[in-house]
Amino acid sequence: MLVMEKQKVHNFNSGPSILPAEVITQASQAILNYNDSGLSILEIGHRTDAFQSVMNEAVRLVKKLMSLNDAMEVLFLHGGATTQFMQIPMNLLVEQGLASYTQTGTWGNKAITEARLFGNVEISGSTKDGNYSSIPKDLEISAGSSYLHITTNETIAGTQWHNIPYDCNTSLIADMSSDIFSRQLDFNKFDLLYAGAQKNMGAAGVNLVVVNKNILGKVSRQIPTILDYRNHIKEGSMLNTPPVFAVYVAMLTLQWLDQNGGIAEAEKNSIEKATLLYKTIDSLPLFRGTVAIEDRSLMNVVFVIDDQLLEKEFMDLCKKEGMYGIKGHRSVGGFRASLYNALPLESVVVLTNLMNHFANRKG
Repeated sequence: MLVMEKQKVHNFNSGPSILPAEVITQASQAILNYNDSGLSILEIGHRTDAFQSVMNEAVRLVKKLMSLNDAMEVLFLHGGATTQFMQIPMNLLVEQGLASYTQTGTWGNKAITEARLFGNVEISGSTKDGNYSSIPKDLEISAGSSYLHITTNETIAGTQWHNIPYDCNTSLIADMSSDIFSRQLDFNKFDLLYAGAQKNMGAAGVNLVVVNKNILGKVSRQIPTILDYRNHIKEGSMLNTPPVFAVYVAMLTLQWLDQNGGIAEAEKNSIEKATLLYKTIDSLPLFRGTVAIEDRSLMNVVFVIDDQLLEKEFMDLCKKEGMYGIKGHRSVGGFRASLYNALPLESVVVLTNLMNHFANRKG
């Protein structure tokens, strides 16, 4: 009897996205029997020693990988990055004050909308007129602004800040949901950074917040208990029941990252994968990148085929060849390949070979 070999799949999903194979194996084993306890990771108490060790290890790894100083607190919270759009101004935007935001795409705009519920917001830099195809170069930040908020990587637009505005003369806040742990930055120069786990850090369901504790407690408004960062710091991310399984998968993913060279090696791999794909796009007239070259994301590569019939044909070919998540976001169309840490170079090679084959056949 002929046994058909299962087709190799390539996961370019933008989030939830690819996880390291060993993390999936470890997590699946823990669902059945966590550390030979006879219990599933899904049913252990969050205040038991068993889970406290998971939380402690996850926090330790974040501090190690980011080389954080003692002022920086690490929290694992519910609500994903979207909750932070309102939790940040609630905790940091001084009454009758002003916050500065950069407008670089869908996620930056969502953050702006929520911040306006709590005070005045100024747009310190915007690329809206250019359809968010670049990153603003000159920022205008008013004196006395409570903070500057940037989205370091716009998943949908495919842009990324390569020159971080560390010297902005106010607290620097960053949404790093789609490029967290992918490149070396001076993380201690951010006063607060946050990221949903489901792209580079684990499974959906938990949000990482790293906050300088010295910026808290400056507003006079009443903050609901569950939304006050100080309460979460005091309780070690256990103010209420944390998302146990999501924290566990994040811990496993952080261990995998640490064991494979840390952020430095992740950055090297990211550059290699993105360089190969961008060179392929630029070398084939059939395909066209949509982002200013200097602002191209290393995580989310967006491109188009101007002929819609050929675009659909190539999309169908990608599906046939086992490529998941290649279709661009519904708001922009075209293609998007997400190159997160767990995606192997092999998958990018397969995609670029397919692009060359298709372009040569249609050329």
